[in-house]
Amino acid sequence: MTAIRVFDPAMCCSTGVCGPSVDPQLARFSADLDWLKAQGVSVERFNLAQQPAAFAQDPGVRAVLEAKADAALPVVKVNDDIKSSGVYPSREELAAWAGVAQRPPRLSHSAPIILKAPSGGCCTPAANEPPDKQAATKSGRCC
Repeated sequence: MTAIRVFDPAMCCSTGVCGPSVDPQLARFSADLDWLKAQGVSVERFNLAQQPAAFAQDPGVRAVLEAKADAALPVVKVNDDIKSSGVYPSREELAAWAGVAQRPPRLSHSAPIILKAPSGGCCTPAANEPPDKQAATKSGRCC
């Protein structure tokens, strides 16, 4: 089985898909990883802010970080081989590396999909939070 490991830069959430302005590139990449999981590919994702030991324990990732510093991130490894550094790869690249056939998307005339941060997530105040915490979260401060 193919194993993909993603070493992300420091982000407030495990996927970076949170807060008032979601980076469309991160939303696309997160969806692509979910798609790979649905195809039976093993996917692990590590966030520098939350799991620094994973970065330090991986010799390949550590070497790329020593050479390029933060510009090396994200690092994408497939079965222990670094395939990408410094950019989020496309679904086509991920599929090719994982050996997964990619079917063309179905076209439909339904309403567009709108991505929104989940209510009560790490960067969105939950309705039952005290007003002072809601104000801090709404001001743009994450986590």
